[in-house]
Amino acid sequence: MHCNSCVLMIEDTLGELPYITNASSSLNHNSVTVKGDFGTKTKEEIAREFTSLLKENGYTVSVEENEGTKIVKWSEFIIAIPIALFFLALFVLLQKLGIVNIINADKVTYGTAFLVGIVASLSTCMAVVGGLLLSMSATFAKEGDAVKPQAMFHLGRIVSFFVLGGIIGVIGSAFTLNITATFVLNFLVGFVMLFLGINLMDVFPWGKRFQVGMPKFIAKRAHKISSLNHTLTPLLVGIATFFLPCGFTQSMQLYTLTTGGFVEGGLTMLFFALGTFPVLALLSFSSLSISKSKYAGVFFKSVGLIVILFALFNIINSLVAVGIVPPLFSI
Repeated sequence: MHCNSCVLMIEDTLGELPYITNASSSLNHNSVTVKGDFGTKTKEEIAREFTSLLKENGYTVSVEENEGTKIVKWSEFIIAIPIALFFLALFVLLQKLGIVNIINADKVTYGTAFLVGIVASLSTCMAVVGGLLLSMSATFAKEGDAVKPQAMFHLGRIVSFFVLGGIIGVIGSAFTLNITATFVLNFLVGFVMLFLGINLMDVFPWGKRFQVGMPKFIAKRAHKISSLNHTLTPLLVGIATFFLPCGFTQSMQLYTLTTGGFVEGGLTMLFFALGTFPVLALLSFSSLSISKSKYAGVFFKSVGLIVILFALFNIINSLVAVGIVPPLFSI
C-alpha cells in the first residue's frame, strides 16, 4: 500500500461484499481488518476471495502478518536515476527558455502546477480517481451512453478545481499571510511532495507515516457519490475528486492558500487539473494501468525521484525567498 488512496480503495471494495459489515485498512501496517458473517469459510478461503477482488489494483491478501520484508529491487535505480536526471535537465532548460513559466505565480508557476498534475496522474495516488472513472464509464456504457458521462466528469473536475481552488485562495488572502507564514506553507508543500516521492519509490516504508491526507470521512463521502444513479452523477463525481485522498492534490491545495486571491488560486488548481487530464482521458477509453506493467518498478522509482527533485527545488526556493540561503539557480 502506498498512500491513503489505497486505504480508501481497499475499504470500499471489500465493504461492498454482502457479508462484510465493516472493513478498516491500515496504511502503516499494510493490513485490513474485516467484520461480518463468514459462515464456514476459513481465513485462507476469505483471503483468496479478497485477493480475487483486489488483484486488479495490485493488492494481495494473506492471513500472515506483514513482516516488512519486501524485497527492494535496487537495480531498477540504474535506469531510474538517469531518467530522473534527464527530466530535471529538461525542466531547467524549459525554465531558462521561459516555456514552463506560462504565467508567473510567485514560487510555484502555473506551468509547474501543470507538470505536477502530469506526475500525479501517473502515480498510485490517482488510483481512486481512475477507479471511479473506469467504474462510472463501464456503468454508463452498458446503458449505451459512453461519451456524454465522461465529458461531464472531466468538465465537472476541471471547473470545480478552478472554482474551489479560487475559494481556497480567497480563504488564504483573508488571513493576510505575511512573509513568514508564506515561507512556512511553501516549505510544508516541499516536504509533503518530498515524502510523496519517497513513497512512490516504495523503498522506505516509514515514509507513509508522514503523508498529509484529506479527513477520511470527507474522502469516503466524496467516493460514495459515484454510487448515485442520476444523470448528473458524472458531473458530481468529477467535482468530488477535489476531496479525494491524493497527496499531490493536497500539496497544491496547501500552496493555493498562499496565492492571495480567487484568480491566482483558481488558476493554480486549474493547471494542476489540466495536467491530470491526458492520462484520465486515456483511462476513459481503456484499462490503462501502469502498475500492472513489468516496468512498474522502474517507472515509479523514476517518478519518485522526479517528485523528490521538485520538492527540493521548492524547499530551496522557499529558503532563498526569506534570505536564509543565496540563490543557487538563475531560473
